[in-house]
Amino acid sequence: MINDPRPIGMFDSGLGGLTVAKEFFLGMPGENIIYLGDTARNPYGGRSEETIKSFGLQDAGFLLSMDIKMLVVACNTVSSVALEAIRNKFNDIPVIGVVVPGARAAVSHTAVKRVGVIGTKATIRTHSYEKAIAMIDPEIKTYSRACPLFVPLVEEGLIDNDITRMAAQHYLYDLVNYGIDCLILGCTHYPMLMESIQGVMGAGDQLLDSAFWTAKEAKDILTAMDIRNAATFGGMEKSRFFVTDLTDGFREISASFLGGNTPNAEKINLEQLTKYTI
Repeated sequence: MINDPRPIGMFDSGLGGLTVAKEFFLGMPGENIIYLGDTARNPYGGRSEETIKSFGLQDAGFLLSMDIKMLVVACNTVSSVALEAIRNKFNDIPVIGVVVPGARAAVSHTAVKRVGVIGTKATIRTHSYEKAIAMIDPEIKTYSRACPLFVPLVEEGLIDNDITRMAAQHYLYDLVNYGIDCLILGCTHYPMLMESIQGVMGAGDQLLDSAFWTAKEAKDILTAMDIRNAATFGGMEKSRFFVTDLTDGFREISASFLGGNTPNAEKINLEQLTKYTI
């Protein structure tokens, strides 16, 4: 195997993409990541498709300037709206999103061919998961629900309390009646709310975290292209984490996303992103 020590670039509108980074470190502990969280403009989910596409291209441009070997769009909103635009602009390296891996997982897990999807307004509005699932198995019925309060709740650290449980009940009560047997967590923040979501859906429904399946797909691609890092440990320690706004609660929130590990974040100005405007 060729040793390719170049980092993997990864971005999200905020810190939720760190759940994807965690799965990468677990599955490929020798790989190092350059992570960008656009926390100053988070969340992206309620913005227009034009704005989401512009922000996504800026985020990608920043990371591509750092000699990465793969770009991971660790944001369901950008994956739903702008993945093809990013691939078309930056076609020298593999670019993967989180939607298709999650859709594939749902197709392989559902026994009753009824799948639920929750995500931001933009993700649900684009029907990205429905389209991806239908491409694989058109017989599967997909039921979607936007949950716009989930991201700010997670970013505020409100993971397990009455407010979160009330929001979960409000958003998910109708999905329970559709007879689904698995639910795609169509936002990288949502795994942090797993307990509250499972409490509403019931023990019989599988919750599918696209982060795990995205990491698996990335590993397969890197292996097939022979560009894996030969190191077997130390990836997180060598990784770099950039944010556009460094809040007081960053350490606590990022540690919860990364399974207790707290990264040292480097703050960058928005001008360092907007200069990559297409």
